[in-house]
Amino acid sequence: MDITTFLNLMVVLVPFLLASAVFSRITILELNLPAAAAANAANKPQVTIEVIVRESKLQIGNGRGVIASFPKVGGHYDIERLGRYLLKIKGNYPDKTDATILLEPDIEYDTMVLMMDAVRSLEVKPKVVEPTDPGIPVKSANIQRIELFPDMSIGDAP
Repeated sequence: MDITTFLNLMVVLVPFLLASAVFSRITILELNLPAAAAANAANKPQVTIEVIVRESKLQIGNGRGVIASFPKVGGHYDIERLGRYLLKIKGNYPDKTDATILLEPDIEYDTMVLMMDAVRSLEVKPKVVEPTDPGIPVKSANIQRIELFPDMSIGDAP
């Protein structure tokens, strides 16, 4: 059996396919599973931050109980209020970088990604100062991104 013709086809076809291939960039988020309570007993953190996503509301917990609750507004989660509250926590614990997102079983994937983005960082607009002279134009302010808790773990809500 003569396979010379087939080999010639492969010699031409493989470089053509490699040259015309579209290479895409995939972004991967690093997540951690919540550690067992016994494993963390020796090096217990000062504060635990849990964002609990329920069907009807968002809750923020400290590992022992719920410290804040935000009901849905108009059928949507109140992401802005969640971000402001997490910013307050970040102000009290500036060195803390980890948080846990706990979801009920029927929460959609898009909602989980939305919560991950909200816990990771907050976009704020700087306050615009009105000029004292009406002839001076006000420059548009850029949106500033503040890092909150980039090291996230996900798990099931209690």
